[in-house]
Amino acid sequence: MRALVLGGGGVTGIAWETGLLHGLAEAGVDLAEADLFVGTSAGSVVAAQLAGGVSLATQYEGQLRPPTGEIAARLGYGTILRYMVAYALPGTAQQKRARLGAAAVRAKTVDEAERRKVFEGRLAQGGWPERELKVTAVNTSDGAFKAFDRDSGAPFVDAVAASCAVPLVWPPVSINGDRYMDGGMRSPANVDLAAGYSQVVVVAPIVRAFGHAARPDVQAARLGADVRSIVVSPDTAAQAAIGANVLDPARRKPSAEAGFAQAATVVDAVREVWG
Repeated sequence: MRALVLGGGGVTGIAWETGLLHGLAEAGVDLAEADLFVGTSAGSVVAAQLAGGVSLATQYEGQLRPPTGEIAARLGYGTILRYMVAYALPGTAQQKRARLGAAAVRAKTVDEAERRKVFEGRLAQGGWPERELKVTAVNTSDGAFKAFDRDSGAPFVDAVAASCAVPLVWPPVSINGDRYMDGGMRSPANVDLAAGYSQVVVVAPIVRAFGHAARPDVQAARLGADVRSIVVSPDTAAQAAIGANVLDPARRKPSAEAGFAQAATVVDAVREVWG
């Protein structure tokens, strides 16, 4: 059984992941054949479309077009510093996430309904796919981690929007009486959700984490000695294409192209895991 885990990384992360996956498919390694898709933040958008049957070629072409319908934003050093402070203060990992969640609820952002329209445009299929898909988020009230799926009772668009709700930048998303923020606040990729699968490919635009145990490579290593896994992250050229602001829609096209180019350098290693 094979799992594809797609991590967070903003609009440039969506683009880079899409380019990489398309490049791998063109080289004969189609990760869209996964038995399980796990999506966190940016990865939830890509995973949702793959699980819903949207071809990688179609997704890639979309990333090359002008980013109409996207809302420009910035994940600046000030915001990152506030994350660091929230996680540096005493408490359990869940308590730290709750602290950040409280700040996210208070933050002045665009309207939740306006932000939802972005995801209505991104997810043309509208409803939960039949294929196995887990979309991650964090409850702002208590910091609890949530993996939404088709049986969770969460509307599909809202689940993906919640996973992408970067705290202090985008509004938390209301689902069944609770408000949720970015699943990347627990881990950049939440690789541990692929436990039980024998072949796991992790595509992670961001590999640094608030805590060693949350790192994608650490979580992949803990899946078990009998599990074949690999973590692919942006190479030097892709990092330059992505730039300093992962939420800049103008960097979408070069990020996608960099991902496509990088595929040629990792295809053999990924094929060894994927089979």
